[in-house]
Amino acid sequence: MEKTNVMRILDKAKVDYKAHSYLGTGALSGEEVAIALNQNPAQVFKTLITVAKSKNHYVFLIPVKEELNLKKAAAAVGEKAIEMIKQKELLPLTGYIHGGCSPIGMKKQFQTTVDSTAKNFQTIIFSAGKVGYQVELSIDDLKNVISLQLQEIV
Repeated sequence: MEKTNVMRILDKAKVDYKAHSYLGTGALSGEEVAIALNQNPAQVFKTLITVAKSKNHYVFLIPVKEELNLKKAAAAVGEKAIEMIKQKELLPLTGYIHGGCSPIGMKKQFQTTVDSTAKNFQTIIFSAGKVGYQVELSIDDLKNVISLQLQEIV
């Protein structure tokens, strides 16, 4: 399997992970990816990028079947209000394209919040930074690579 930049970062940090690929499955949505990987959709997370009125950007990881609760998310990061960034802003801001955005290896590390349901699983699965690739690792191992908080945001 091709190594993504996220996988190289995890290798360099000596973090154990499992790589998954859904290339050739036709999966587009997070739910379709979970099905293609034969994984519980509650354990497969999507990476969402938001912007606050303060112009600060925030990263949120939530289960693929869920919707981000913007009020809870804003409260989690101490902002009055946040909104999703426009899709055209994603690549210049993060270095990632839609469908391949990972909380690891962005151009700049933004404050990251993972939905507290992640605690229900030994590992979570999320984008490896390229469409068609996912990585699976524990929250504790993810904390070794990026700074994050766990909070209810869906």
